Amino acid sequence: MTLPRIDHTHEPSLTSWVASANGHADFPIQNLPLGVFSPQGAQPRIGVAIGDSVLDLAAIASLLPEAMQPAAGQSSLNALFALPPEDRTLLRRRLSQLLSDEAHRRDVETALHPLSEVTLHLPARIGDYTDFYVGIHHATNVGKLFRPDNPLLPNYKYVPIGYHGRASSVRPSGEPVVRPRGQRKAPNADVPVFEPSARLDYELELGIWVAQGNALGTTIPIGEASEHIAGLSLLNDWSARDLQAWEYQPLGPFLAKNFHTTISPWVVTAEALAPYRIAQPARPEGDPAPLPYLLDAQDQAQGALSLTLSVWLSSAKMREEGRAPLRLSQGPASNMYWTLAQIVAHHASGGCNLNPGDLLGTGTISGPTPDSYGSLLEITEGGKNPFTLPTGETRSFLQDGDEISITASAHAPGRASIGFGECRAVILATPA
Repeated sequence: MTLPRIDHTHEPSLTSWVASANGHADFPIQNLPLGVFSPQGAQPRIGVAIGDSVLDLAAIASLLPEAMQPAAGQSSLNALFALPPEDRTLLRRRLSQLLSDEAHRRDVETALHPLSEVTLHLPARIGDYTDFYVGIHHATNVGKLFRPDNPLLPNYKYVPIGYHGRASSVRPSGEPVVRPRGQRKAPNADVPVFEPSARLDYELELGIWVAQGNALGTTIPIGEASEHIAGLSLLNDWSARDLQAWEYQPLGPFLAKNFHTTISPWVVTAEALAPYRIAQPARPEGDPAPLPYLLDAQDQAQGALSLTLSVWLSSAKMREEGRAPLRLSQGPASNMYWTLAQIVAHHASGGCNLNPGDLLGTGTISGPTPDSYGSLLEITEGGKNPFTLPTGETRSFLQDGDEISITASAHAPGRASIGFGECRAVILATPA
């Protein structure tokens, strides 16, 4: 397995002539995430977040390596994702040089735009979206609600469970979520009703962006899977739990999941994440080893990431009163039973063709304790134990006007920490 290497672009002492980047919580020069933005009145184009600014790649294309210039002028990241890993590394190194060396300031500074004055878009044209279920604590917690004596089904520890989602309803951070309608049936009711969901929930996830894909009928070996990951974003796979409970048998979620998925607009590249790789947590004693097509020694040694994930809730009343959002949970991304590479390898293992810009969700990432749970379904034990907000309001599930925000940071000893930006959306009432 060839993983991105740590190099001079990750040096914690490296600074930028873009003053706001130095010490920035999310976008110091060690990060350089990719996204798509549009200045006021202009068409979308590719940008790089640096401090409180975004760098227009099309405007500096002539300063980039020649092989990358056509891709830099596009309005989505698909072409950049499709480049060989070594080309993406060269792009990162060149951007780092341009933004750190004062000698390039005159040529680059005019291509910077304040982040506060631009519109951020989906990073790529998403051909397909697949959601997995690799957070073992989430799977166990949810399983206990329905099968207290047997929370995990027998296949869970052999198969990275996933289902095909709806790419057309993936939206960038900031776009509101309209409460969905669907069929739901109360336990004591004889028949279902078609109404707005009363048990709307969030799911704390990471989104994996596919880089180079594979041809239909071929596979991606586990030892090569990391080379097919362009980077990560934050992902919130909104879930209507009452609709889901009624419709998911026998084929799985449908209306409960397809109405909206929120992603953060910046792609933190695989190259930027190189210093934050850690060993995949050892499986509990007695658990089966992954089947050979999912097992790679280097992936087990370096396939997890040192990321801290947090979820915040702000009600409409909290915002009216000027109150800070309430943190609902916080925990490490290493609470995943399967690695990112195993997700990719399994997806392609039957001959499915992945394409640059495809999006894969990890599934809800929860920890072992309530302060690290990744959904309200777990925090409130299916709605049985509501919690109180600073305003005195209570919540079991999300109400209209509630806003959920997901944040994340990568950290490692002796390294600058980097962040993902924000994955945020407010809930709107179902239209009349």
